[in-house]
Amino acid sequence: MLIDWNAFTPLSAAIGGVLIGAAAVMFALLNGRIAGISGIVSGVVHGKPGDRAWRLAFVAGLVGAPLLYGLATTVPPLRVDAGFPTLIIAGLLVGIGTRYGAGCTSGHGVCGLSRLSPRALMATLSFMFAGFLTVFVMRHLLNA
Repeated sequence: MLIDWNAFTPLSAAIGGVLIGAAAVMFALLNGRIAGISGIVSGVVHGKPGDRAWRLAFVAGLVGAPLLYGLATTVPPLRVDAGFPTLIIAGLLVGIGTRYGAGCTSGHGVCGLSRLSPRALMATLSFMFAGFLTVFVMRHLLNA
């Protein structure tokens, strides 16, 4: 693994983390809900009809904000080191994992840990371990 030290931007990463944390806090305070992306997206499809508008607005913001940012500045080229079948399988596994774990990285990792939830801690440790293990197996044992 090589680190591109020219692209290492700790200040922008810290600012992004603060913005994510502030948004999660504001969302909880103003709406009384956890900003878990998998639950919000699931509610777009399976939620009550009167509950879909804010969910759609949230998802539109998730998609629209990077697009607007891309119009305002030059973004680095996107590089994905996996084939389309691998991405499909990975996406399905993540979806299964969020259902099995009753939440995703944003719900457990950002919001749950900030509330000192023991369940969120175990979920975050579990999916981080699974991610580390997957990378180890794919890169070092299977050379994929």
